[in-house]
Amino acid sequence: MTQGLLWLPLLLVFVLLTGLGWLERRRQRLFREWAEGAELSKLDSCGAARLLDGELSWSTFQSGSFEPAGSFPIKQLEMVELLSLRSGEAPLTAESQGACRLRLVGGGLTCDLPFADADRARRWIDQLMARSRCEL
Repeated sequence: MTQGLLWLPLLLVFVLLTGLGWLERRRQRLFREWAEGAELSKLDSCGAARLLDGELSWSTFQSGSFEPAGSFPIKQLEMVELLSLRSGEAPLTAESQGACRLRLVGGGLTCDLPFADADRARRWIDQLMARSRCEL
């Protein structure tokens, strides 16, 4: 009897992990549908983003769907800055890692796009600036 009770927490952990895995698989499937046809896309813990038809849009995953969080016309992009996610206007150094945000500036607009990984954000800066030059 006591040996059976010792296995009960393991069973509960297994059910919990299975449920979390199912939710993540669903989130990824919804992202693939949402980002279909995009030139550039990303999905991480901060949300999803896609570049589609010259419009950069980003969303957060809430209640089983992607809720729009913002957009920016890539034609108007003049400058992209890499900033710390939480500490105000502090720019990140080349060695910085972890969560950050891209500040998109252009056409009188300023928007922040969150990223969970600074290396990926740096790659996005290069790709976004190359695409904005192509749009001109």
